[in-house]
This record gives sequence, C-alpha cells and structure tokens, in this order.
Amino acid sequence: MKKRVMQLLMVVAMGLALTACGADNKSNNSDANTGSNVSESGNADTGAGGEQNSGNSAGGTNEDGAGANEGSANGSSDSGAANDEGAAAEEGSTQAIADAILAKFEQPSQMKLEGDMVKDMYHLDPALLEDYTIMTPLMNIKTNELAVLKVKDAKDLEAVQEGVKQRAADVQKVFETYLQDQYENAKNYKLVVKGSYVLFVISENADDMAAEFEALVK
Repeated sequence: MKKRVMQLLMVVAMGLALTACGADNKSNNSDANTGSNVSESGNADTGAGGEQNSGNSAGGTNEDGAGANEGSANGSSDSGAANDEGAAAEEGSTQAIADAILAKFEQPSQMKLEGDMVKDMYHLDPALLEDYTIMTPLMNIKTNELAVLKVKDAKDLEAVQEGVKQRAADVQKVFETYLQDQYENAKNYKLVVKGSYVLFVISENADDMAAEFEALVK
C-alpha cells in the first residue's frame, strides 16, 4: 500500500515537472517571436524612411536641374535680345536709311566699303563725312551699288558730289567693254542731295530707291 502511494506521488511530481517545462518553452517561443516582430517592424520603418529620404533627395536634384535649365534658357534668350539690339541701326543714321531702302529693293550680294577704300574708290576724304554707309557689289559681274553719305559741313557738299560722280565714271569705264547690260545700268545711276545727305545708287530700281531715300530723309 505504502509502495503504491509512493508511485502515485512520483507520477504526480513528474507530471508537474513536465507541465512546468512546457510553460517555459512556450514563454521562450513567445519572447522570440516578439523580438522577431520588433526587428522586422524596425527594418520596415527604416526601409520606408530610406525610400522617403531617397525621394526627397531625388526631388531636390530635379528642382535644381529645372532651375538650372530655366536659368540657361533665360540667359540664352537675354543674350539673343541683346545681340538684336546691338545689331539694330540707330534711327536716322546712314545705316538705317540704307537698310530701309535695301529691305524694299533687293539687290545682288553686296559688301560694305570702309576706311581707305572709301578714299580710293570715291575720291573723297572720309573725314568730310559725319556718317556713311556704302554697299558695293560682292562679285565683279554686277554694278549695283548704294551709298548714303552724311556731310559734316554743307560747304563740302560740292566736293563730295564730285567724288561720287568720279566713282560713277569709273564703274562705267570698267563695264563699257565688259558687260553691256551692266554698263547701261551704271550709266543710269542716281545722285540725290537732300539737306546734308547724299545718295548715290546704281540699280535697275534706281528711280524707286531714290524716291524712298527722299521719303526717309526728313
């Protein structure tokens, strides 16, 4: 009897011990799972934050890039405007008058005559002129020419006209036995004086160009 009681007590003790071990294992597993979840949650937060930071950084770069592009475009536009203003001839200048005439009456390709060439080809001292624009043929197969001269002193108008007439004679002489149509064109030149301005033009449209000059010079 006593032996059976002892066996029952041992079975109960072993059952209690097994129960206690099972509870400890469950508690440990729960703690491990909780730690794992915390770790995963932390990683997820970090990942979201990383993406947000990356997005902000990318956004900042794009804004800077857009600003740079906008600045570049504005600079280019301003620069273009400045060049256009610099190229525009002053109103009332010989260049502005010549440009206005040539805009209405297209001529063969021409080049601008300046400096010592004016003295050599027009037989006058450029120092007598306050302003001048002279366009001569780019190729020696045309006689089309336009000169708008502004004389400093009215007393020199006669000398300037004589120089222009000599220029006309030179052109005629060159083409007299060269190209007959251009020779005829050179003979029909126009010389117009209005105020301190002198116009010399050789062109098929010489009459119309002279009329435009008269309208432009006030």
